[in-house]
Amino acid sequence: MATRFQDYISPTKISYMDGKPTTIHLRKCRIVTQQKANRREWVFEHGLITIGSLDDNNLVVKDDSVSRYHAQIIQADDSYVIKDLESTNGTWVNQVRIKEAYLSPGCLLRFGSAEFIFQPLDEEVAVVPSTEEKFGDIVGGNVKMREIYGILEKIAPTNATVVIEGETGTGKEVIAHTLHKMSLRAKKPFVVFDCGAVPESLIESELFGHEKGSFTGAIMTRQGLFELAQGGTMFLDELGELSLELQPKLLRVLEQREVRRVGAAKPIPVDVRVIAATNRKLEEEVRNNRFREDLFYRLSVVRIFLPPLRERIDDLPLLVKHFLKNSSFNRDLNGNLKLRSISREALRAMTQYMWPGNVRELLNVVERACSLADGDCIELGDLPEHIARCVGNQESQPEAPVAEIVQPKAESESSSVEIHPAADYTNKTFKEAKEAWLASFEGEYIRALLERNNYNISQASRESEIDRKYFRKLMKKYGIANSSNDAGDADGDED
Repeated sequence: MATRFQDYISPTKISYMDGKPTTIHLRKCRIVTQQKANRREWVFEHGLITIGSLDDNNLVVKDDSVSRYHAQIIQADDSYVIKDLESTNGTWVNQVRIKEAYLSPGCLLRFGSAEFIFQPLDEEVAVVPSTEEKFGDIVGGNVKMREIYGILEKIAPTNATVVIEGETGTGKEVIAHTLHKMSLRAKKPFVVFDCGAVPESLIESELFGHEKGSFTGAIMTRQGLFELAQGGTMFLDELGELSLELQPKLLRVLEQREVRRVGAAKPIPVDVRVIAATNRKLEEEVRNNRFREDLFYRLSVVRIFLPPLRERIDDLPLLVKHFLKNSSFNRDLNGNLKLRSISREALRAMTQYMWPGNVRELLNVVERACSLADGDCIELGDLPEHIARCVGNQESQPEAPVAEIVQPKAESESSSVEIHPAADYTNKTFKEAKEAWLASFEGEYIRALLERNNYNISQASRESEIDRKYFRKLMKKYGIANSSNDAGDADGDED
């Protein structure tokens, strides 16, 4: 049996220097025919390579001695593993017939009578910030976003597993969908699974499928989502919500590239790229024994951290312009744009707001404005009251960009929720003052909303257009108890 080659090749990963990505190592392998007179070679980036005589294999070998589905090569951590698929004439590594073996660089592979040389490749590519303000469906010209574009451009054509981290509403699914659209799997399925939206008892069946009669209610055999994503991309949203009991089964899929349906005796090979997203800090989850360390490292081939909107507020005018131009809610029955611009005053208020719901909250605000506006411009009065009241001292604020901006109408009516942090921040650095102001604003804002809504969390979160889970996290962050019912809100939900 061949030996592991962990000293020869590293997994696809990003190298960091001073906290910024500088290079990316891409995993590939090359398979070359042994016959020098008719030499051919294939380069694969797939995590799973199938070999056989049928045309739907990755490596098609037209030889009578080769079975229809003869063998498969699996990229597993720092190595490649070859498995024989019960072929008629066997799979051989360096003249030894194997059932399963690790592959070493330069080893000789034989399928029936066809011989090949196997070579792993390790390509190092420099990663530099993009000069564009858009990448696929992602919009933003902030340097943090352009650094992400540089990474996405390099990893999109590969099969690298990706974990996208960031607060709720930052656009993690948009990143995942863009990666899929720009990959070699673009014509195959893009399947989304929200780990926090399905009851725990059903997650295994949803992901891996089940056989008829495997449990009460299983009246027929059903494919799981991994099978439905065959050849494409599987996006696991809210990965941090996955229970500890199911994490080893996901780890097996990533390592073995196969799934076993509930109640099934045999595993099913799958060729799926996995992209995951979470708003939790996975390192903390690992330290607190809520997330398996081995799964964390297996997933963390490439990790992308999406900045919150408040840290790239200079992108806000660009995002508003994008939403107005491309969103269906800004079209009339004839398909024409209803709103074409935003006033300086409205934009100034929006750039001073801290956007706890991030880009998703911004999209909701723009959609609301499109429904309320009388003319073809978003005015201050078209914004929610808690945002309109963020205008502040205009003399201390920078001028809003003038592209597609018109002069405002009269200032809107006063808000019923007023947040005016009174602390003096002039003795702090800008960063410290900004964080202190944000903490003061968020805490007071959440308290004011809860008091006005009789501590009904669902009603308060709807009014603020903040995701309910994130609203609860803000309450916990600032030590705000639910005065009306500490066990849950008026809807009867529990933490």
